[in-house]
Amino acid sequence: MNKINKDKRKQINDMVSIVKLTSLMFTAIIFFQYIFNDNEFLNNLIYQQIMVMALGVVMLLLLGIYLVWSFSLNDQINKNKYRKIIFVENLVFIGIFFVAVFLSGAYKSEFKYIFLFIITSSTIQLGLKNGITVAVISSVLILGMDILCVQNTNVNKYFQTDLILSGIFILTAWPLGFYVKIEGEHIDKLEELVNKDGLTGVFNHRYFQDALKEKVALSEKYKEPVSMIFVDIDYFKHYNDLYGHQKGDEVLRTIGKILRENLRENDVAARYGGEEFAIILPNTKETEAVIIADKIRKIIEDTKFYGEENQPNGVLTASMGISVYPDKAKNDVTLIKSADDALYRAKFFKKNRVETYTSILDEINADIEDKDVELIASIKTLIIVINAKDRYTYGHSERVVLYSRLLAEKLKLSEKDKKKLIYGAYMHDIGKINISQDILIKKMPLTDKEWEILKCHPQDGIEIIKPVKSLQDIIPIILHHHERYDGTGYPNKLRGEEIPYLARVLSVVDSFDAMTSNRPYNVRKNYQEAIEELKKYSGSQFDPEIADKFIEVIKENKDKLDNLI
Repeated sequence: MNKINKDKRKQINDMVSIVKLTSLMFTAIIFFQYIFNDNEFLNNLIYQQIMVMALGVVMLLLLGIYLVWSFSLNDQINKNKYRKIIFVENLVFIGIFFVAVFLSGAYKSEFKYIFLFIITSSTIQLGLKNGITVAVISSVLILGMDILCVQNTNVNKYFQTDLILSGIFILTAWPLGFYVKIEGEHIDKLEELVNKDGLTGVFNHRYFQDALKEKVALSEKYKEPVSMIFVDIDYFKHYNDLYGHQKGDEVLRTIGKILRENLRENDVAARYGGEEFAIILPNTKETEAVIIADKIRKIIEDTKFYGEENQPNGVLTASMGISVYPDKAKNDVTLIKSADDALYRAKFFKKNRVETYTSILDEINADIEDKDVELIASIKTLIIVINAKDRYTYGHSERVVLYSRLLAEKLKLSEKDKKKLIYGAYMHDIGKINISQDILIKKMPLTDKEWEILKCHPQDGIEIIKPVKSLQDIIPIILHHHERYDGTGYPNKLRGEEIPYLARVLSVVDSFDAMTSNRPYNVRKNYQEAIEELKKYSGSQFDPEIADKFIEVIKENKDKLDNLI
């Protein structure tokens, strides 16, 4: 719809520009008539020809400049600035027409009707109010000439005619402006039907996508940040199951109203899907976005909802994730993904909180040598490509990192080993870049050939990170995270303590998330079923000591895990 509005404004602007150009040509004729009328100096034919050529060149130059300028207004400025510029332009035209009328006889001029050009064009472009304003200004000018330019002793026979002409000016602007107003209101209603979510009153998903592309493009042009907030209602499925979808819809309506009433004029709030909302904050830094998000979070928490006392926390709340372009995202797509990632983290950490996006690779940048920065950026790009190929891999890596942080604390790892584990967890599947999407998302069990291809991803992964000197320590973690404690794993069939310790840690975490995630060929297990699997394969697939510690982590963080499984 934004594109349609721009196209409409462009067409109107182009049409009105042609009308104004035509009116300038008519004005040129008036000026020519004034110059050549009763001027003995120009009676000479040669002088007349030179003067005509000179005036012609000047007029063509001015018309050309105006043509280029007026047709370039379409996409370069925002709506409010556009209206101000057009209004000032109209005043300039009024001045030109006034001079033309004055030189052609003032109150006796036959060309007073020329003001109709600017009255109609101004009304079409800017609406009823501006059209009436231009009509009144034009009327005052021609009636003022009637009053000021006539001697007191004479009766101005033109005044009555000009009074009628002034009425024509007003009556031209009024119905035309009223029509433009009605059409605008009708278009606004249609836009509301097309762009608004019927339940919540905020914008819908389609409008959000269009608006985000537009805001990011403007951000790139004017070097201003764009922040995004993802809002998700906590335990909304639980609420719907208790009270039904009608009560759930009331919650959505209320939160939609909260968003509409607590955002700035240029902010865009949209229903992204289900119980999730998205907010676009133009020209807003991360610190400002956090303040806005936390304010909305607190309002939602303090709002009384029907039956909220039976929610897990005794109150209905929302979690929020924030990301910023261009600081933490390269384009509109990665801005959405990073904000969604931050929301995921907020949901993980007990909900009812605001989280900003952070990337493990951003942490790595602080630990690497300057010469490796570009290589890390390339690795980050590869991970984004993998995420695009397989949605599971995207969420899987982030979850494994979260689990690894918790397990690292339980195992009391040193800061150095903790970092190695986290970095390895984030990049352990990077070798999947070489695996086709058909294999990654295949719904049927893999063939032997496909399985052999998949088993190459640890080796492929270390080949990718080998050039980065600062990441050499995580190579064993990535290479051996699919080894089994009983020696039947891959790629080297290492057994027991032959497997690097941190690779054994990652193996437990990686397998737990695989068991509790939706995969085309895998029935997702709940956390209790996954615990039984860890116990079952402890000593065969997993290091028993590490498996026991991770089971403790799962039980201690049951509330967090309930959000993910």
